[in-house]
Parts: sequence; C-alpha cells; structure tokens
Amino acid sequence: MTLIYGIKNCDTVKKALRWLDEHNVAYEFHDYKKEGIDEATLKTWSKKVGWETLLNRRSATWRALPEKVKDNIDEKSAIRLMLEQPSIIKRPVLIKGGTYLVGFDQQEYADLLD
Repeated sequence: MTLIYGIKNCDTVKKALRWLDEHNVAYEFHDYKKEGIDEATLKTWSKKVGWETLLNRRSATWRALPEKVKDNIDEKSAIRLMLEQPSIIKRPVLIKGGTYLVGFDQQEYADLLD
C-alpha cells in the first residue's frame, strides 16, 4: 500500500495526488492538518529522511517564527514544532514499502511506483 501524507489544499500535494490518480496508483491519503500527526510517526520519518528534510524552511509558518527559534533548531525542537504546527512539515510525504519520498518529484514517483 502506498501512503501519502500532506495537507489537502496544498498545491504540491494536489500535483502528487493528481499524478497518482493519472498513473492508477492506489493510495491512502492522510491529511495531517485535519487528522493530526503523532510524535512516533515524526520520529520515524526523521530517522528515515532526516529532520532537516522534513522541516519546510520555505513555508510562511517557518518565516513567521522568531529568529531565536530558527537559530536554535535541532531534531528535538523541530519535531516539537512539527507537532504544534503541522503546516511546517514539507509535503507531501509518500511511503511505499521502506522508501520515503518527501516533496513531489515526478521522476522519483515514477521510479518508485511505475
């Protein structure tokens, strides 16, 4: 089963879901803005791809943070921040078997799923 995590109204997530639909890939979607995300899941993702990859430093949420928070970010504080403000998680996160893809890249999706 292919799992995809994200926020339904995110343009990048919409592109990824459209790609999955167009390529007839069955998937389960988890909207972590509505359904939430737990610490254990974030810790697993962090181990697989690195917390730096998960943290969306281009987001408006990140840019709005105080410099003190941004300057002192580490894995523990990043995970806490992602729990408190899930919109700061880079999206989508796609999981297929033991492979984790963060963000949407058509070629990466094709290599993994086609």
